[in-house]
Amino acid sequence: MKKILAIILCVCMVPFMVACGGGGQSGGESSDGEQVTLKLWSIATESDANRPAYLQAIEDYEAAHPNVKIEMEAFENESYKTKIKAAMSGGSSEDLPDIFFTWGGAFLGDFVDAGKVVCLDDIYANNYTEEQIPSVMLNNSSYDGKHYGVPTTFNIVAMYANMDLLKQAGWDKVPETYEELTKCCDDLVAAGIIPFGCAGSETWCVTEYLEPIILKSIGYEDLNKIFAGEATWNDPDIAKSVDTLQEMIDKGYFDPSGIALGNDEVKANFLAGKTAFYQNGSWNTGEVAGADFESSVAMFPVMNAERSTANCAIGGPSDHLAVCSESANADLAAEVAVELGKEICHYNYLNAVGLPAWTPDYDTSALEPLMVQIGDIVNKCEGMVLFGDTAMSADPAQIYLDYVAKVYGKEIDGQGFIDGLTKDLQ
Repeated sequence: MKKILAIILCVCMVPFMVACGGGGQSGGESSDGEQVTLKLWSIATESDANRPAYLQAIEDYEAAHPNVKIEMEAFENESYKTKIKAAMSGGSSEDLPDIFFTWGGAFLGDFVDAGKVVCLDDIYANNYTEEQIPSVMLNNSSYDGKHYGVPTTFNIVAMYANMDLLKQAGWDKVPETYEELTKCCDDLVAAGIIPFGCAGSETWCVTEYLEPIILKSIGYEDLNKIFAGEATWNDPDIAKSVDTLQEMIDKGYFDPSGIALGNDEVKANFLAGKTAFYQNGSWNTGEVAGADFESSVAMFPVMNAERSTANCAIGGPSDHLAVCSESANADLAAEVAVELGKEICHYNYLNAVGLPAWTPDYDTSALEPLMVQIGDIVNKCEGMVLFGDTAMSADPAQIYLDYVAKVYGKEIDGQGFIDGLTKDLQ
């Protein structure tokens, strides 16, 4: 666990010059003991692996605080990004949630910079120790030295493998080099097995393939600088990374129907044994472990050993809860949010939905072995890069995602990708 915490120091953080603020009802309960209802927005939909942890954490909190009712409304991932941005930019206080899910980095930073989020410094200082919530786990929700988010978990992009299908193609291990991966994919295709599935209708899923290739081509330090706007996209190794992904598509390594599918459908195909690999966030670990096949997990292999290493990953503490500064019960909501975040993290870890951002104070002896494998991968990491669409602020992130979509749709090649981003972002 200590090694995992140390790795997070390497995750990119974009600073914002903001001041702490907040207001509304103070204390863990309403001052007159009357019922208080808090509205929570999340992406923990019926099909989302985080949902059981949210529901259990809410149930626990309401049982311990009978006068507090938490009403959760869940939205699909992509639609939520639009909804929360629109609400924060122009919604009235009645239309806003008290507590809301957010990604860290620049995604939350935009809201903080606009004065829309409650500072949580006092709650952390008065109620929680460094041992309970290591400060490194708050890096992606801290701006100008002040804390605005509650991490609920942290994850990396993982490459899950159906070992039953790999064995049918003559492989008894997950490929460790890119040469092995291409040979394995060729063998899978020859055996009538589709290697990968990718949800083309949800561009963030395409980044789960492209970003690891770029990372393993240019290294975590350079990619962090690019996402932070401190270095140029005009890098021939990034162009080569895009071309590599498109070559994999051309060779039949990806399910051709994936271009029109959503993530739930692509994941369901993998869990049903229709594809050999599924590359996505480690929040999928519990579902993969429960599938009816032998599974393993690894990361995308190194592409350029002169610039990168096997021991780096896309990910970090990204999922957070935050509190709207316009909430009529902002101080109460802040205390609720921190406690909910801690317990969501607790249940997510036990459910194999992510590694813990909060130090476990509960029995972890029965952890899912596949989750332990991911912990071992993270322990070896030298550095991480936060998911690109959250590491960048809203407008640059959307431009980036638009170009990623064009890559998967074969509208542009690698040169077109770096030319376009260089022109539009730098």
